[in-house]
Amino acid sequence: MKKKQILITGAAGFIGFHVAKKLKENGHFIVGYDNFNSYYSPLLKRARAAELKSLGIDVIEGDILNESLLLSLVEQKQISHCLHLAAQAGVRYSLTNPKSYLKSNVDGFLNILELCRAKPHIKLTYASSSSVYGLNHHIPYSIGDRTDRQASLYGVTKKTNELMAQTYHHLFGIAVTGLRFFTVYGPWGRPDMAYFSFTKAILEERPVTIYNNGQMRRDFTYIDDIVEGVCAAIDKESSCALYNLGHHQPQNLMDLICLLEKHLKKQAIKEFLPMQPGDVVSTYADIEKSQQELNFYPKICLEDGIKNFLQWYRAYFSV
Repeated sequence: MKKKQILITGAAGFIGFHVAKKLKENGHFIVGYDNFNSYYSPLLKRARAAELKSLGIDVIEGDILNESLLLSLVEQKQISHCLHLAAQAGVRYSLTNPKSYLKSNVDGFLNILELCRAKPHIKLTYASSSSVYGLNHHIPYSIGDRTDRQASLYGVTKKTNELMAQTYHHLFGIAVTGLRFFTVYGPWGRPDMAYFSFTKAILEERPVTIYNNGQMRRDFTYIDDIVEGVCAAIDKESSCALYNLGHHQPQNLMDLICLLEKHLKKQAIKEFLPMQPGDVVSTYADIEKSQQELNFYPKICLEDGIKNFLQWYRAYFSV
């Protein structure tokens, strides 16, 4: 195996943190990059960065809008691959802070593409999202499905990323691989995600807010399975590709709550509300292409994944 020099943007984020650890374990040289923004607690991001530091992975503080810093970093570290995960995340937040999504997800992504244009040897792998399927009703979601009817501005920015990447490949020949992530969960996760916020609410005996009266299904995908898919995509070095990374087994939202109640040994106080703008009823990944080309076969079921998450949660927050 040839050692890669990999720049990971968003390395102090949930997925970036786990992928960085795995790539380091696999013998690659990793440079992290993160702006530690306050969308959710920077303390959690700092804790992840400290964990990476203990493993010999530096996470440099910087913004993807800082072109000169990125370029100097790439040149200094002789970067061969870029895993671009830095982005403004979240569907509901895009309803109240739309400009942050254009700034980070569009302008920031353009800087990454321009970096690759200046250094065309760099192989780019970037985060897209299941949100690009938007109002598509074809189930399961397939890479070949139309993605021109978006449900949220977040989905718009991620679809824009895919179009930008494909265009830069066409114009300048840079290698681009997009990964459509489906509801990733697990230890060290994002506090704004349902499984995390529900856990906190149940333990604190506060109401759990459940939208669309609980009639929601999500293709929950455990972080270790996602990491395997990301590493396989980096190794494949496709010239221009898109992949779904999901569990291919959607679960009812109420089943998630039942699992949390079971393993926390506490009943949730349920507050049922109507469907929220920007949300979709169901997500479900068709992973046939990912299976064939990345050997991507998710292994961790929702109950085992939730048990692992709760074990981490209790230890991290001393519950």
